[in-house]
Amino acid sequence: MDNKGVRRSEGSCIIAEEVIAAIASTAALEISGVAGMAPRPNDLRNFIGSGACKSVRVVNNDNVTSLDVYIFMSAGANIPDTAGGVQQAVKVAVQSMTGKPVTKVNVHIAGLMPDPEK
Repeated sequence: MDNKGVRRSEGSCIIAEEVIAAIASTAALEISGVAGMAPRPNDLRNFIGSGACKSVRVVNNDNVTSLDVYIFMSAGANIPDTAGGVQQAVKVAVQSMTGKPVTKVNVHIAGLMPDPEK
């Protein structure tokens, strides 16, 4: 796990990738049209990570962060609007809570969830 953080004269602050994934997951679920988080393609971290880590991939490189967010969408939701909303919400949430610049938020739509009322 790459734990790059912020360095100051008093010391450093290291933010775990699991925390960034949890922030991103929470922000994505708040967007209208997102029915839930989807599991990302299998890798070793899927077996040992938390729930948020199983739906969000975090890549830290030299004080910048990029994310891959895997979601299920509600049937009938506008895909471009929902994906754009997820990108914006995740970027703002991660940057404001961690202070790390987010260069990319890739949204992967894994499927559609039927409306439970029908």
